[in-house]
Amino acid sequence: MADIQKYFVQFDEAIRLERDDEKATLVEKRERVLRRLSEGIKRQRQDGTEIPSYEAFNQGSYAMNLGVKPVNGDFDIDVGLRFDLPKSAYPDPVVVKAWVHNALEKHTKKVVMRRSCVTVYYQEGGEDIYHVDLVVYSSGARNDDGKDYVAKGKPESGTSERFWELSSAQELQNLITGARSGDDAQQFRRIVRALKRWKDLRFSGHGRAAPKGIALTAAAHHWLQLSKRQDVFANTTKYDDLEALTNLVAGMLSRFQPAWSPTEQQYVPRLCIALPISPHSDLCDNMSDASMRAFKERLETLLAALKKAQEDVDPHTACKELREHLGEDFPVPEKSDTAQKRDRAIISSGNSA
Repeated sequence: MADIQKYFVQFDEAIRLERDDEKATLVEKRERVLRRLSEGIKRQRQDGTEIPSYEAFNQGSYAMNLGVKPVNGDFDIDVGLRFDLPKSAYPDPVVVKAWVHNALEKHTKKVVMRRSCVTVYYQEGGEDIYHVDLVVYSSGARNDDGKDYVAKGKPESGTSERFWELSSAQELQNLITGARSGDDAQQFRRIVRALKRWKDLRFSGHGRAAPKGIALTAAAHHWLQLSKRQDVFANTTKYDDLEALTNLVAGMLSRFQPAWSPTEQQYVPRLCIALPISPHSDLCDNMSDASMRAFKERLETLLAALKKAQEDVDPHTACKELREHLGEDFPVPEKSDTAQKRDRAIISSGNSA
């Protein structure tokens, strides 16, 4: 088995959302959007609309340091807006989301109210290059149960599709980021980012076509077994991301269970990845049966490649195999004469024995 840990680290450095200019641009877009939001809310209040105060906070992969540079170049950041209001006062949450949309409507050429958020797109040459997702909440401080609720729905949604959904975004963030520390947390983040990059490459669609990023994060939270070996004499710890990723993918595949499909009128394999906090909903319930089947098949293909790389003694071919599945950012070292000479020496020694 070849030692390719340093190439996993280099891969992570290449794909993670870490470069100062990328982060600075996202933060600048966020601050610009929030300034425009404040101005737009103030204008609506002056026009007679009663809008309570709100607080903004980062959430999602950016806040958890799990962001991956997008394959298509469309960088994003999630911002929560917690309004100081009880959900009971606004049975139709689209009313609250409309305050945000109206405040930002002309900030860029493309501002869209989506089912779960209001999205502000920044474009270049007609292509989306950055976007800010603003998620609207009813504050737990105003609700009888003390819980935050997220606004769901959009203008064209029917009555049944407009509702407040229980949400604990910051609780989830605290759970994920607090579960591991130090180098253990670093391995967790590398594995999650690797899975996200794999997902972006293998699933071109969104919605019901691809697993959510938060689903992959939750899968790693539930089932990742850290892979590390300690040298007590040297007082060092050696991490093995290839083994950790292999075991995680194998663990995910082992948890597929047959479920009855009303559409196909037969049992189909499905993977349930539960949200780690209440209401513990299935983060894969958005995926159609066909998409879930494709998810399983692609995980099987990935697992076969990971195992093949594990068995390879040559770092060059092992990394080449991984690049086929994790993308061009996975480094492939040049073939080394040292490895060939070492192999010959081992063979010679064996013959003499």
